[in-house]
Amino acid sequence: MAARRGDTLLFERMPVIASHAAVGGKKEGEGPLAAEFDELFPDNNCGQANWETAEKNLQLRAARLCLKKAHATEKQVSLVLAGDLQAQCTASNYTMRQLGVPFAGLYGACSTCGEALSLAAMTVNAGYASHVIAVTSSHFGGAEKQFRFPLEYGNQRPLSSTWTVTGSGAFLVSATSPDQPMKEYPRITSVTTGKIVDYGVRDNMNMGACMAPAAADVIYQCLEDLAVKPSHFDKIITGDLGKVGSEILIKLLRDNDYDIEKQHMDCGVCIFDNEEQDTHSGGSGCGCAAVTLAGYILHQLESNEWKRVLFVPTGALLSTVSFNEGQTIPGVAHAVVIEHIE
Repeated sequence: MAARRGDTLLFERMPVIASHAAVGGKKEGEGPLAAEFDELFPDNNCGQANWETAEKNLQLRAARLCLKKAHATEKQVSLVLAGDLQAQCTASNYTMRQLGVPFAGLYGACSTCGEALSLAAMTVNAGYASHVIAVTSSHFGGAEKQFRFPLEYGNQRPLSSTWTVTGSGAFLVSATSPDQPMKEYPRITSVTTGKIVDYGVRDNMNMGACMAPAAADVIYQCLEDLAVKPSHFDKIITGDLGKVGSEILIKLLRDNDYDIEKQHMDCGVCIFDNEEQDTHSGGSGCGCAAVTLAGYILHQLESNEWKRVLFVPTGALLSTVSFNEGQTIPGVAHAVVIEHIE
C-alpha cells in the first residue's frame, strides 16, 4: 500500500512508468527539444479540418504510440486518465471514443499531467489495476480561440504571456510485485497533492504569476513531508511557469528558507527558444509538461543522467466565464517524485 506523511503518499510497491510517448506540432519541431519527440506533425492541423479535432489526433496518436512501445494492447489497460484544455475535455472524450478503454476525464488546467500521473500511481499501487494510461494534450490554436482571441484577430501579446504547446504526452503506469520486479523503468516513489492557492491575480496574460504561488506551496509541502533539502533532487521541474513565474517561485521559496535555483527547471522555458521563436515568457498548456516529461525528462532518467526528479506540473484555474466576471485566477500544482532505482 502507501504510507501517508503530511500531504504526501509514499508508495511501498512503487509504480513504474513502463512506456511513454510525446507527439508535437510544427513549432515544437522547431524548438530545442525537437529530437526528443516520438512524432512531430509538419503543421498544426494534424491532417484535420479544425484545431479541436487536430488535438484529438495528437492525443490518440500519443496513446497508441505509448502502447506500441510497451508491446501492449488496449485490452491490457484497465483505465485511462486523460484531460485537456477544451471545454468539457472534448479532445479527451473523442480520443477515448476511438480507444475504447474505461475512461475518467480530468481537468486541472496545465497541471493535469501531474494529476493524471498521481491518480494512476495511486490506482496501480492500491491494486485496482495493473496498467493505467495517463495522457494529456493542448493545442495553441484551440486554446487561443477559447480563452483569448481568434488567431485571425492578430492581437499583441505582452511579454508576460506564454505560448500554448501543441502536443500530447502519454504514459503507461504499471504495477510492480516482488516476484516481477521492473528495475529498468523509472518509478513513481511518492506524490504530493497540491492545494488551490489564490494570490488575487486577474491577468490572464500572466499565467506564471497565477500559478507560481501554488507551485511554491506544493514544493514546500513535499520537501517538509519528505524531510529533504532541494539538493535531494537532481532537478525540481515545474510545468509552465515561464520566465516570469519561475522568478516568482524562486523568491517565494527563498522567503520560506528553501533555495531551489540550482535545481530548478521549467518545462515552459525549455520547450521553446523564447528569443528565436518569439514565445515571450515560454510555453504552457496541458501538453507542455506532458511532452517535456515524455520526450526529455524520462530519457534523462532512463539513461541514468539523473537519479531523482521532483516533477511539478502547474495549472491556472480560469474559464472565459469566470475571467469575464472579474474573478481572480487561482492556481494548483501537484508534485510527483520519479526515480531511477538500480
